[in-house]
Amino acid sequence: MIIQNYSDLAKDRGKINTLKILTAGLESAMPQKQLQKIINSKQIRCGKKIINLTNYDSIYLVAFGKAADSMANAVSAIINIKKGIVVIPKDIMPKIKNHKFQIFQAGHPTPDKTSVRAARSILKFLHQRNKDELVIFLVSGGSSALLALPDGITLNDKIRVTQELLVSGATIQELNCIRKHLSKIKGGRLIEEMKCDAVSLVISDVMGDDLSSIASGTTYFDKTKFTDALKILKKYRLENKIPNSVIQRLRLGAADKIPETPKKSKILHHIVLTNRDCLQAMQKKSRQLGVSFKTISISGDIVNATSKLVSLIPKKKNSC
Repeated sequence: MIIQNYSDLAKDRGKINTLKILTAGLESAMPQKQLQKIINSKQIRCGKKIINLTNYDSIYLVAFGKAADSMANAVSAIINIKKGIVVIPKDIMPKIKNHKFQIFQAGHPTPDKTSVRAARSILKFLHQRNKDELVIFLVSGGSSALLALPDGITLNDKIRVTQELLVSGATIQELNCIRKHLSKIKGGRLIEEMKCDAVSLVISDVMGDDLSSIASGTTYFDKTKFTDALKILKKYRLENKIPNSVIQRLRLGAADKIPETPKKSKILHHIVLTNRDCLQAMQKKSRQLGVSFKTISISGDIVNATSKLVSLIPKKKNSC
């Protein structure tokens, strides 16, 4: 049972239906089925593009995010992975028991020292790869905190900025813009020096499924600039609330005194699952149960978003 206290909550027909609809959405977000659709022992199908696995001497895996171990389990059950690294939140018990994988349990939503160790280990791991090898990246939500390698500032500076942005009402895109410009790995910098081929299979936790925002675009590229990061700090009046080292770093970048983040993609990316998939599964289950439904899109500050959701609850009986 995906909802562990299901029986405690299922007290009447309305609540049972609610839980069934929610369970359908959660089950649709489990990566195994979707990964099995696009992967077999000889190839990975990313839309119209096919990666022939027999072209490579060895295949390696790097997984980070809340679904990293589930994704790694699914892929390693199909493909012969030589070695890999898996990074998950520290409050999640790892499902993966494969001795081939080094597992890091790092901080979320605030990065910690393990986030730094994990990032350094992945960078070293990628630098050791050869041209005749393939790396499969498995990316899911939460990765921005789980991997941290500050550039020009300390980890404590990075934590302070993250905390201030989280309470300011900044969007995930705004938060990630600043993260990318204070990092040695985000915004595509993780794979800048990588010599081998790679593919990134992604579960999106971002509205609109923008690859440059998911996991701060760690294996992708960055559409934002240092000047954008400075504008965000000004927008939320954070200039005097964050360490001066951060301001100085961003100003150096805006003055072209340090390099910008990569502006084009180096490897193939394929989105495996999205929020939309969960909604469609919930809609299907609602129809099966004879429950009418309304679907809306909402984001922003949690207090305002929650108030809006409550005001939009359908008044009609047997509806959600």
